[in-house]
Amino acid sequence: MAKDMTLFWGSGSPPCWRVMIALEEKKLQGYQQKLLSFEKMEHKSKEVMELNPRGQLPAFKHGNHILNESYAACLYLESQFKSQGPQLIPDSPEEQAMVYQRMFEAQTLQQKLSDVIYYTWRVPEAERHESALKRNKETLTAELQLWEQYLQKMEAGSYLAGKSFSMADVVAVPVVAYAVRFGLSQDRYPRLGQYYSLVKERPSVKASWPPHWLENPQGMDTLKDL
Repeated sequence: MAKDMTLFWGSGSPPCWRVMIALEEKKLQGYQQKLLSFEKMEHKSKEVMELNPRGQLPAFKHGNHILNESYAACLYLESQFKSQGPQLIPDSPEEQAMVYQRMFEAQTLQQKLSDVIYYTWRVPEAERHESALKRNKETLTAELQLWEQYLQKMEAGSYLAGKSFSMADVVAVPVVAYAVRFGLSQDRYPRLGQYYSLVKERPSVKASWPPHWLENPQGMDTLKDL
């Protein structure tokens, strides 16, 4: 079945990474894949645009089914291969509600991270304002403190939505790892640090770890003062 799947992806991209984690969790190794370079604009190539007219990664295809939104691809994989690998969305209404809640909250965390990390890349120099960057950092700090509080309420060694690894972790792990990569202090956010230490050792995460991070483990210090 995995041979009918094709994934175009970019190293370090949280949306790409979460799809790869989902594929690993559902025991779908062996899918066709192609690593593309954002720097070389390969995500705008003809083969990608044919799958994803937005020219974004990931671009994922299973048979005749195309899913380019990472959340959609992850949910599709769980639905179609529920009996393979661990169940990532529990049946219990209470547990399921928590998984969905944390899943979609991870989008907010990712957006607020991007607002800080990519500010100088996205905003032309003439339009940059220190007050805007300061506001973005304050907003991100409040968001990180919220996640720290969520984890403080969980038992030690818990995942985002409970004792079991779930779809909430599939989508959020790349975001948390990205924050650490860009200098997030694990001392200042100890429960997020403990969570990161837990999930980075999971086989599906290790198997899909961004190759350029392996080649260059040294990250950046963009978030060191948050």
